[in-house]
Amino acid sequence: MEPENLTLEVLKEIRDDGKRNGARIDETNARLNETNARLESLRDDLGRRIVESELRTATAITELSGSVRDLISFIKEDRDLRGRMERAEKDIAALKQRLPDA
Repeated sequence: MEPENLTLEVLKEIRDDGKRNGARIDETNARLNETNARLESLRDDLGRRIVESELRTATAITELSGSVRDLISFIKEDRDLRGRMERAEKDIAALKQRLPDA
């Protein structure tokens, strides 16, 4: 083959390889765009799920706080009643001692 023809053939191959590489790059870019869209969707979904989870947690904490307040109130009332009950039992025992045997 003559040098001119050989040079022309090499240049044609380089051109064809460039076109093939361009097509591959376009395919890769399309796949990257799809991946980016899926990642964005996933990020949005994850953000929504995190917010929902935080709302459930906040609601549970609020309910727990109310339950703890109720429990504290109950314990205080029980403590107050316990002293009154002990005094009442002593008073009853004292009254029984004063009663004549029947």
